[in-house]
Amino acid sequence: MFLPRRRSTALVLACSIAFFLWYFNYIEPTLRPFAPPFNSQEDHPLTSEAIPAPKPPPQTPIQEHGATEPLPPSQPAPPTVSKPAAHHSEHYPVKSLTLLPKGASAKISKIQHAFSPETQDERIEREERLAAVKRSFVHSWQGYKKHAWKQDELAPIRGGYATTFGGWGATLVDSLDSLWMMGLKDDFEYAVKAIKEMDFSVPKIEDLNVFETTIRYLGGFLGAYDLSDAQYPILLDKAKEVGEFLYGAFDTPNRMPVTRWKWEEWKRGAKQEAHPNALIAEVGSLTLEFTRLAQLTGDAKFYDAIQRITNVFDENQNRTVLPGLWPVLMDAQHKQFADVGFTLGGMADSTYEYLPKQHMLLGGLTQQYKKMYEATLAPIMKHIFFRPMTPDNADILVSSGVRVNGNAEVIVPDFEGQHLGCFTGGMIGIGAKIFDRTEDMKTARRLVDGCIWAYNHTQTGIMPEIFNMVPCKDQDCKWDEGRWLKFVGIKTHRIEGIPEGLSDEGKGRWVAREDRIPEGFSAIKDRRYILRPEAIESIFIFYRMTGEKKYQDAAWQMFTAIENYTRTDIANAAIDDVTAENPRKDDRMESFWLAETLKYFYAIFADPEVLNLDKYVLNTEAHPFKRPISS
Repeated sequence: MFLPRRRSTALVLACSIAFFLWYFNYIEPTLRPFAPPFNSQEDHPLTSEAIPAPKPPPQTPIQEHGATEPLPPSQPAPPTVSKPAAHHSEHYPVKSLTLLPKGASAKISKIQHAFSPETQDERIEREERLAAVKRSFVHSWQGYKKHAWKQDELAPIRGGYATTFGGWGATLVDSLDSLWMMGLKDDFEYAVKAIKEMDFSVPKIEDLNVFETTIRYLGGFLGAYDLSDAQYPILLDKAKEVGEFLYGAFDTPNRMPVTRWKWEEWKRGAKQEAHPNALIAEVGSLTLEFTRLAQLTGDAKFYDAIQRITNVFDENQNRTVLPGLWPVLMDAQHKQFADVGFTLGGMADSTYEYLPKQHMLLGGLTQQYKKMYEATLAPIMKHIFFRPMTPDNADILVSSGVRVNGNAEVIVPDFEGQHLGCFTGGMIGIGAKIFDRTEDMKTARRLVDGCIWAYNHTQTGIMPEIFNMVPCKDQDCKWDEGRWLKFVGIKTHRIEGIPEGLSDEGKGRWVAREDRIPEGFSAIKDRRYILRPEAIESIFIFYRMTGEKKYQDAAWQMFTAIENYTRTDIANAAIDDVTAENPRKDDRMESFWLAETLKYFYAIFADPEVLNLDKYVLNTEAHPFKRPISS
């Protein structure tokens, strides 16, 4: 900095003060970025499990993979329009806002089963299982606090961390409502204290995934705020801070969001456009979080932002090559859906999942989401769900995907199941209840049972990430070993090692043995288990809808298998091969392990009033948003 030769004493003093403030508030903290989050043992809030104070995380991160009470949604706060953030003015401001629908909530049928009193033996067994899940949660939470406090993800084998979702502490924020639900209030309050100093307008990564930031951070704050009955206004303040920042991603000519957002360029004033190749899950799955933020703050711009997206999906639903469904990729820049691949699995999943849930969150005051959901069902039932042939002739369904050829006359199914696709059983069940589609409960049951089957028929008792199965040829669907072996031979990814001269059946037998393909599966494309929640999500939902204890038992069997193969000295880790006798652990624990997977395992053994499905809507990260009470 250059100053004139003649300068006053006051100016020198002012500059000195400014320098010291700059140094101690900016430079000095950067010289000790890994200082322990707790200054003394007295500062640390002990849970009932007496979690010790964390140590500073290692200095080298692991490589990345890839203040008011809430108003009921039926009585939203008066609409307001907040100004753009001070650092930037919008290039494409909204001239007319779509407001939240008004009025008394419509009558929506109940979802949750009316549970009868349990016997003493049932209560003892349930509470023992509940305690085991809580111990698992505390073990992983303790590892996170000790080795990766305020970081996005814990490396559960060597104790490092990864910056994957903005660098704001994704696991910390994502786990807030789990802490509250499990009665770990001291840790909850310490986590709330930690987020007070976080600046959610400056990510630590260049390209921000708007969808992931929305479901983990915005959803995390809103879910914890709602579940704790608005006792912590800072949670809503932080939700609004995140929402205000993310709103910048909608500053495009057609108001479609930039899904992989170069936020620094936007902050510098650069104009931006939505991407011509965007995943529909990353565009169409922002509705619940932004709607709830609008309901709680009264700021209409947040609802307007996602309602514009909904209208685009609505207008194009019957214009795709498979009418009723949206392809995986969309041209968000031109609001077009011309791709030919369709699935309810990864890259599309929550777009469909949110349709019935948004209907509930809005109190049934608009029929748009009901209409869109019901329009998906016929093509889903016809083209996406299929019954596989299994050695035990199980009456199950699997959610797969299809491709449509250029002239839309040939639809080619892939008969591929995904762990991600297991949310469909819960979605179909919820839709069956709230839209009075009783027959759909049979489909929901078969989908849930299909995911349980996939867990039960591997070496580890854990479902693989991606697999293929043999479709039934007829209604009877009797097991045919020869047909199964032929499919194994056709579906194999092996390009070498297979003996020459084998028949199709012989080739399949050799591949099944060498590659550990269990009977019923025709291929396993991705053998990992990365601590995913989708299967237990649907089992929890279906148990709460039916009250059938066999789904609790299935959940317990799944939990014990997962705990057996994924537990480390620090936390829990993904595994590389569910078909192996001793699978290798991967040094990765995504935030959804604490935020979703263990939350659902805990909730299925908790009192039915915990996450009552008639009181809460759960987003894709299982964060609970309060539902309006039907009139």
